[in-house]
Amino acid sequence: MRLAEIIELRPVPAAGLLATLTRRCPLSCAHCSTSSGPQGDDTPAAALRGFVGGFTAGNRPEVLMLTGGEPLLRPALVAELAALAASAGTRTSVLSGMFFAADGRVPDRIMRALGHVDHFSASIDVFHEREVPRAAAFRAVHLIMESGIDVSFHVVGRSVDDPYLADVTASIRAEFRDRAAVLVNHVRPVGRAAGWAAARTAQAGGSGAKPAPCAMAAWPVVAFDGTVTACCNQGVVDTRPVPGHLRLGHIATDDWSRIRRRCQDSPVLRTIRTAGVASCADCRGLARRPQALAAAERTGSRPAAGAMDALGARLQRDAGAEVLMRRYGSEPYAPLVLLGGPVDEEAPA
Repeated sequence: MRLAEIIELRPVPAAGLLATLTRRCPLSCAHCSTSSGPQGDDTPAAALRGFVGGFTAGNRPEVLMLTGGEPLLRPALVAELAALAASAGTRTSVLSGMFFAADGRVPDRIMRALGHVDHFSASIDVFHEREVPRAAAFRAVHLIMESGIDVSFHVVGRSVDDPYLADVTASIRAEFRDRAAVLVNHVRPVGRAAGWAAARTAQAGGSGAKPAPCAMAAWPVVAFDGTVTACCNQGVVDTRPVPGHLRLGHIATDDWSRIRRRCQDSPVLRTIRTAGVASCADCRGLARRPQALAAAERTGSRPAAGAMDALGARLQRDAGAEVLMRRYGSEPYAPLVLLGGPVDEEAPA
């Protein structure tokens, strides 16, 4: 499963599920959006097994994305969830900070877990490289790729013109001969980066954004405590209570069928996906603006709202992964998400 396939599904309501396995991570990167560290909560394993085990061939997400913290701190659970998902026809992707690769190797317990997944994405940036050297991470990714798993890189820079981004993407392309896709993004003012990234955003002139359709309100997200949110914004995933219009339920009490239905049929979420809001903060703040929330409810309850939601998702999916990443990633590097697949032996190295 290539990265572009996953990204193309991102605007489709309930086509994917993001699941946090833990808030723990052996690394202490200065930009970590989840402020993960050696100490942290593990999402209840029994509840995760029960929830994913409830997928059926006729009612399942297309993609299950496992993240954290560092999901591979729980390799047996990764393998178990991926196997449960596969039995219903769902494919699994894992995003890792490569904590295990400081010596360029992949421990057996990690490789066994990855044998059950369909895609592996390695997070690499200037912060990670302080703890896991680039050359070591590359050696480990080669081993994973050689085992038959499709791989990609998730790269983060300080800004669009960060010279690190040009350097590391060129390095990845040369090392892997364009067989590994690269998703490039910028540090957001959340988690441990909240202070210094927010200052940079303010210097850049703030948001000033106009309302725009939001594809990020399409996939349910299982948070560290089992709460299911309608959005991957860290301010939603980590804050309690979750704003009512962005809370879909809890994996201990709600099965996938119920979560999927709430995601697809919520009038407010339909409005967010089709008409949008000016910013993530404005979206979270709808709960404090009853008139605006009621207006979103009315708009999303109109007879044509469901059809408009479906049409918008289809148009965004048909436009492709590169177009979506021009909106949500680093625009100059958006074409790199299309890389991947077997090497062309006739192409110049």
